[in-house]
Amino acid sequence: MDTSSDTARGTAAEALECASADPAPAEAAASDEQRKPALGIALMAVAMLIIPGSDAIAKYLSPVHSPVFLSWARYVAALGFVLPVVLFQQARSREPLISRGQILPQLVRTAFLVGAMTLYFVAIARIPLADALGAYFVAPIIATLLAAMVLRERLDRRKLAAVLLGFAGALLVVRPGTAGSAGTLIALASGGLMACYLVMTRATAQASPPLSTLTIQLVFGILLLTPFLLFQWTTPSWEALALILLMGLLAAAANLMTISAFRLAQVSTLSPLVYLELLGATALGFVLFGDLPSVTTWIGIAVIVAAGFTVVTPRRAVRRSIAKP
Repeated sequence: MDTSSDTARGTAAEALECASADPAPAEAAASDEQRKPALGIALMAVAMLIIPGSDAIAKYLSPVHSPVFLSWARYVAALGFVLPVVLFQQARSREPLISRGQILPQLVRTAFLVGAMTLYFVAIARIPLADALGAYFVAPIIATLLAAMVLRERLDRRKLAAVLLGFAGALLVVRPGTAGSAGTLIALASGGLMACYLVMTRATAQASPPLSTLTIQLVFGILLLTPFLLFQWTTPSWEALALILLMGLLAAAANLMTISAFRLAQVSTLSPLVYLELLGATALGFVLFGDLPSVTTWIGIAVIVAAGFTVVTPRRAVRRSIAKP
């Protein structure tokens, strides 16, 4: 009787030990899952703070070089920094740079980015950086809506309200009928294409490593722009060439971080961080070009930013449930 009792106690003790030990791996896995979005947010934030430097260089060069040339040159310069690293990695790997099934999605994704970037360069050649960025800021709102439809990410009333609020803010920035409305409408179209790019980046993020994805993006971008470049070629000066190299380096770093971020977090989480571009764009626009947005533009930008952060701010009920032990 004692023996069976001891055996039962031992079995129970072992069960308790197993039960207490099991949560550890689960907690570690949960912790890793929580860290992934946080890392994605950090990468996206840094990328958005870097990219206005590249845009400012493009605006500085725009009186001499066309938007198509600047887009093409940025891709070529960025590829010059990325390609040696990729070739070194590929020499040590048996995996192809990209699978056949990913060629079309990556081509479509790159076409969205090429269109967005080219239109944005057209816009900043006509209007101040911050004004163009204010109209371009519809991208996170549209991306949130598209992610719900295409990627089946959750879309609730709060996100729908953010979409409508963002549209209202865009109207304040664009101000149809004003002198600069053509430039802001072009920037608005750029934001729509950028939204498609963000969603496609999330959709294809897991298929290839970030460096491979960036390389394919740059190669496809160069191929798409080269036919148009034949009619708009301008030879850069040594100063312009140095600036183009810097523009390519900043663009390569920002795009690599953006692609990596979308492997770690959802579109609706990362998209509003695009608004961080406003900080760099406004500062650089004022320092380099003496540009400052008008009061109405600032109000519109504030409305769009509020709409974007409405998307990612947790609801009270969710916060309370998380806070409960």
